[in-house]
Amino acid sequence: MQPNSTTPASSAPAWTDADLARNPHADADKPAKVRGMFAAIAGSYDLNNRLHSLGRDQAWRKFAVKQAAIKPGDRVLDVACGTGDLTEAFAKAATSEVVGCDFTPQMLDVARSKATRLPAPISAKVRYEEGDAQNLTLPDSSFDVVSIAFGIRNVQQPTKAIAEFRRVLKPGGRLIVLEFDRPSFAPVRWFNDLYCARVMPLTATLISRDRSGAYKYLPRSVGTFMSRGEMVQTMERTGFMNVTATPLTLGICVCYRGMVPS
Repeated sequence: MQPNSTTPASSAPAWTDADLARNPHADADKPAKVRGMFAAIAGSYDLNNRLHSLGRDQAWRKFAVKQAAIKPGDRVLDVACGTGDLTEAFAKAATSEVVGCDFTPQMLDVARSKATRLPAPISAKVRYEEGDAQNLTLPDSSFDVVSIAFGIRNVQQPTKAIAEFRRVLKPGGRLIVLEFDRPSFAPVRWFNDLYCARVMPLTATLISRDRSGAYKYLPRSVGTFMSRGEMVQTMERTGFMNVTATPLTLGICVCYRGMVPS
Protein backbone atom coordinates (compact mmCIF):
# COMPACT_ATOMS: atom_id res chain seq x y z
CA MET A 1 0.00 0.00 0.00
CA GLN A 2 1.30 3.48 -0.90
CA PRO A 3 1.80 5.64 2.23
CA ASN A 4 -0.34 8.75 2.44
CA SER A 5 0.86 12.23 3.34
CA THR A 6 0.26 11.81 7.06
CA THR A 7 1.81 8.38 7.48
CA PRO A 8 5.56 7.75 7.63
CA ALA A 9 6.76 5.74 4.65
CA SER A 10 8.75 3.47 6.96
CA SER A 11 9.50 3.03 10.64
CA ALA A 12 13.21 2.73 9.79
CA PRO A 13 15.15 5.98 10.26
CA ALA A 14 16.26 7.80 7.13
CA TRP A 15 19.13 9.39 9.05
CA THR A 16 20.92 7.58 11.86
CA ASP A 17 23.22 9.19 14.40
CA ALA A 18 26.14 7.53 12.61
CA ASP A 19 25.06 9.13 9.31
CA LEU A 20 24.87 12.55 10.91
CA ALA A 21 28.24 12.20 12.63
CA ARG A 22 29.60 12.58 9.10
CA ASN A 23 28.82 15.32 6.58
CA PRO A 24 25.29 14.46 5.36
CA HIS A 25 25.89 16.32 2.10
CA ALA A 26 28.59 13.79 1.20
CA ASP A 27 26.29 10.80 1.77
CA ALA A 28 25.87 8.83 -1.47
CA ASP A 29 22.31 7.92 -0.42
CA LYS A 30 21.35 11.49 0.44
CA PRO A 31 18.53 11.79 -2.17
CA ALA A 32 16.76 8.65 -0.93
CA LYS A 33 17.22 9.66 2.69
CA VAL A 34 15.89 13.17 2.08
CA ARG A 35 12.87 11.79 0.24
CA GLY A 36 12.23 9.30 3.05
CA MET A 37 12.40 11.89 5.81
CA PHE A 38 10.04 14.29 4.01
CA ALA A 39 7.61 11.47 3.35
CA ALA A 40 7.62 10.79 7.08
CA ILE A 41 7.01 14.37 8.25
CA ALA A 42 4.76 15.70 5.45
CA GLY A 43 1.59 15.70 7.55
CA SER A 44 3.07 17.80 10.38
CA TYR A 45 5.49 19.84 8.28
CA ASP A 46 3.50 23.10 8.24
CA LEU A 47 2.71 22.99 11.95
CA ASN A 48 6.37 22.50 12.87
CA ASN A 49 7.45 25.27 10.50
CA ARG A 50 5.08 27.77 12.11
CA LEU A 51 5.88 26.79 15.68
CA HIS A 52 9.64 26.53 15.42
CA SER A 53 10.16 29.66 13.34
CA LEU A 54 7.71 31.57 15.59
CA GLY A 55 5.77 32.35 12.44
CA ARG A 56 8.73 33.96 10.69
CA ASP A 57 8.73 31.38 7.89
CA GLN A 58 5.70 33.09 6.34
CA ALA A 59 7.36 36.50 6.57
CA TRP A 60 10.46 35.10 4.85
CA ARG A 61 8.33 33.80 1.99
CA LYS A 62 6.58 37.15 1.61
CA PHE A 63 10.00 38.79 1.39
CA ALA A 64 11.03 36.28 -1.28
CA VAL A 65 7.98 37.15 -3.39
CA LYS A 66 8.78 40.84 -3.04
CA GLN A 67 12.40 40.21 -4.10
CA ALA A 68 11.17 38.40 -7.20
CA ALA A 69 9.71 41.69 -8.50
CA ILE A 70 6.75 39.96 -10.13
CA LYS A 71 5.38 41.58 -13.26
CA PRO A 72 1.86 40.90 -14.59
CA GLY A 73 1.82 37.63 -16.50
CA ASP A 74 5.07 36.21 -15.07
CA ARG A 75 5.46 32.43 -14.96
CA VAL A 76 7.06 31.07 -11.77
CA LEU A 77 8.69 27.72 -11.03
CA ASP A 78 8.87 26.93 -7.30
CA VAL A 79 11.37 24.08 -6.88
CA ALA A 80 11.39 21.86 -3.78
CA CYS A 81 7.97 23.37 -3.16
CA GLY A 82 7.11 20.98 -0.33
CA THR A 83 3.61 21.63 0.93
CA GLY A 84 3.19 24.63 -1.34
CA ASP A 85 3.44 27.67 0.96
CA LEU A 86 5.72 29.65 -1.35
CA THR A 87 3.90 28.38 -4.45
CA GLU A 88 0.65 29.77 -3.06
CA ALA A 89 2.31 33.07 -2.12
CA PHE A 90 3.42 33.51 -5.73
CA ALA A 91 -0.03 32.54 -7.00
CA LYS A 92 -1.50 35.41 -4.99
CA ALA A 93 0.76 37.85 -6.85
CA ALA A 94 0.25 39.06 -10.44
CA THR A 95 1.51 35.82 -11.95
CA SER A 96 -0.11 33.91 -14.81
CA GLU A 97 1.05 30.43 -13.73
CA VAL A 98 2.99 28.93 -10.83
CA VAL A 99 4.42 25.42 -11.11
CA GLY A 100 5.35 23.73 -7.84
CA CYS A 101 7.92 20.97 -8.25
CA ASP A 102 9.05 18.49 -5.59
CA PHE A 103 10.46 14.98 -5.57
CA THR A 104 8.54 13.73 -2.52
CA PRO A 105 5.01 12.60 -3.49
CA GLN A 106 3.71 12.86 0.07
CA MET A 107 4.61 16.55 0.25
CA LEU A 108 2.86 17.15 -3.07
CA ASP A 109 -0.22 15.36 -1.73
CA VAL A 110 -0.44 17.95 1.06
CA ALA A 111 0.21 20.82 -1.35
CA ARG A 112 -2.55 19.70 -3.73
CA SER A 113 -4.99 19.31 -0.84
CA LYS A 114 -4.22 22.84 0.37
CA ALA A 115 -4.67 24.25 -3.13
CA THR A 116 -8.31 23.14 -3.15
CA ARG A 117 -8.99 25.65 -0.38
CA LEU A 118 -7.70 28.61 -2.39
CA PRO A 119 -10.10 30.97 -4.18
CA ALA A 120 -10.74 29.70 -7.69
CA PRO A 121 -8.86 32.49 -9.55
CA ILE A 122 -5.73 31.72 -7.49
CA SER A 123 -5.94 27.92 -7.48
CA ALA A 124 -6.38 27.99 -11.27
CA LYS A 125 -2.84 29.36 -11.57
CA VAL A 126 -1.25 26.53 -9.58
CA ARG A 127 0.06 23.26 -10.95
CA TYR A 128 2.08 20.69 -9.00
CA GLU A 129 4.36 18.05 -10.48
CA GLU A 130 6.95 15.60 -9.24
CA GLY A 131 10.48 16.37 -10.35
CA ASP A 132 14.18 16.54 -9.56
CA ALA A 133 15.82 19.96 -9.15
CA GLN A 134 18.96 18.64 -10.83
CA ASN A 135 17.14 17.35 -13.92
CA LEU A 136 14.10 19.50 -14.66
CA THR A 137 11.91 18.17 -17.46
CA LEU A 138 11.05 21.69 -18.58
CA PRO A 139 11.99 23.69 -21.68
CA ASP A 140 14.83 26.20 -21.80
CA SER A 141 13.94 29.84 -21.12
CA SER A 142 10.37 29.07 -20.05
CA PHE A 143 10.03 30.88 -16.69
CA ASP A 144 10.40 34.44 -15.48
CA VAL A 145 11.15 33.45 -11.88
CA VAL A 146 12.57 30.32 -10.26
CA SER A 147 12.40 30.00 -6.48
CA ILE A 148 13.59 27.43 -3.98
CA ALA A 149 12.91 27.81 -0.25
CA PHE A 150 14.92 25.78 2.26
CA GLY A 151 15.57 23.12 -0.35
CA ILE A 152 18.88 23.82 -2.05
CA ARG A 153 20.87 22.22 0.77
CA ASN A 154 18.81 19.03 0.38
CA VAL A 155 19.92 18.56 -3.22
CA GLN A 156 22.77 16.12 -3.90
CA GLN A 157 24.54 18.54 -6.27
CA PRO A 158 23.45 22.14 -5.58
CA THR A 159 25.60 23.58 -8.37
CA LYS A 160 23.94 21.31 -10.92
CA ALA A 161 20.51 22.37 -9.67
CA ILE A 162 21.37 26.07 -9.87
CA ALA A 163 22.61 25.55 -13.42
CA GLU A 164 19.24 23.95 -14.24
CA PHE A 165 17.47 26.98 -12.77
CA ARG A 166 19.56 29.19 -15.04
CA ARG A 167 18.63 27.03 -18.05
CA VAL A 168 14.86 27.29 -17.57
CA LEU A 169 14.88 31.04 -16.85
CA LYS A 170 14.21 33.57 -19.59
CA PRO A 171 16.61 36.46 -20.26
CA GLY A 172 15.99 38.95 -17.47
CA GLY A 173 14.66 36.17 -15.24
CA ARG A 174 15.21 36.08 -11.48
CA LEU A 175 16.36 33.29 -9.17
CA ILE A 176 15.24 33.55 -5.53
CA VAL A 177 16.76 31.22 -2.93
CA LEU A 178 15.71 31.14 0.72
CA GLU A 179 18.01 29.16 2.97
CA PHE A 180 18.94 28.91 6.63
CA ASP A 181 22.29 30.27 7.78
CA ARG A 182 24.28 30.67 10.97
CA PRO A 183 24.08 34.26 12.27
CA SER A 184 27.36 36.18 12.22
CA PHE A 185 26.74 37.95 15.57
CA ALA A 186 28.22 35.59 18.17
CA PRO A 187 25.51 35.78 20.91
CA VAL A 188 22.72 35.25 18.37
CA ARG A 189 24.68 32.44 16.72
CA TRP A 190 25.18 30.71 20.10
CA PHE A 191 21.47 30.91 20.94
CA ASN A 192 20.43 29.77 17.46
CA ASP A 193 22.85 26.83 17.55
CA LEU A 194 21.52 25.77 20.95
CA TYR A 195 17.91 26.07 19.84
CA CYS A 196 18.45 24.20 16.56
CA ALA A 197 20.65 21.47 18.00
CA ARG A 198 18.87 20.84 21.32
CA VAL A 199 15.38 22.32 21.61
CA MET A 200 13.91 22.09 18.12
CA PRO A 201 14.89 18.46 17.39
CA LEU A 202 13.19 17.31 20.59
CA THR A 203 9.96 19.28 20.30
CA ALA A 204 9.56 18.87 16.53
CA THR A 205 10.14 15.12 16.79
CA LEU A 206 7.50 14.85 19.53
CA ILE A 207 4.95 16.82 17.52
CA SER A 208 5.53 14.85 14.31
CA ARG A 209 6.15 11.50 16.07
CA ASP A 210 8.99 11.25 13.60
CA ARG A 211 11.34 8.28 13.45
CA SER A 212 13.18 9.34 10.30
CA GLY A 213 15.74 11.58 11.99
CA ALA A 214 14.52 14.59 10.00
CA TYR A 215 14.85 17.09 12.83
CA LYS A 216 18.33 15.91 13.70
CA TYR A 217 19.32 16.26 10.05
CA LEU A 218 18.11 19.87 9.86
CA PRO A 219 20.73 21.57 12.10
CA ARG A 220 23.46 19.26 10.83
CA SER A 221 22.62 20.03 7.20
CA VAL A 222 22.68 23.79 7.85
CA GLY A 223 25.99 23.69 9.73
CA THR A 224 27.75 21.67 7.03
CA PHE A 225 26.31 23.44 3.97
CA MET A 226 28.12 26.01 1.85
CA SER A 227 28.68 29.44 3.36
CA ARG A 228 26.89 32.59 2.29
CA GLY A 229 29.90 33.64 0.22
CA GLU A 230 30.14 30.24 -1.43
CA MET A 231 26.46 30.38 -2.40
CA VAL A 232 26.91 33.79 -4.00
CA GLN A 233 29.96 32.54 -5.91
CA THR A 234 28.07 29.44 -7.07
CA MET A 235 25.24 31.55 -8.45
CA GLU A 236 27.72 33.82 -10.22
CA ARG A 237 29.63 30.87 -11.72
CA THR A 238 26.43 29.40 -13.13
CA GLY A 239 25.61 32.58 -15.03
CA PHE A 240 23.72 34.86 -12.65
CA MET A 241 24.55 38.53 -12.29
CA ASN A 242 23.86 41.18 -9.64
CA VAL A 243 23.71 38.45 -7.00
CA THR A 244 22.67 39.66 -3.56
CA ALA A 245 22.38 37.94 -0.18
CA THR A 246 20.00 39.60 2.28
CA PRO A 247 20.05 38.31 5.89
CA LEU A 248 16.65 38.00 7.57
CA THR A 249 15.77 37.72 11.27
CA LEU A 250 19.29 38.44 12.55
CA GLY A 251 20.85 36.20 9.91
CA ILE A 252 18.95 33.01 10.75
CA CYS A 253 17.70 33.00 7.16
CA VAL A 254 19.18 34.48 3.97
CA CYS A 255 17.39 35.47 0.78
CA TYR A 256 19.62 35.20 -2.29
CA ARG A 257 18.66 36.89 -5.55
CA GLY A 258 20.31 36.57 -8.95
CA MET A 259 19.44 37.90 -12.39
CA VAL A 260 19.78 36.29 -15.79
CA PRO A 261 21.47 38.75 -18.22
CA SER A 262 19.03 40.34 -20.65
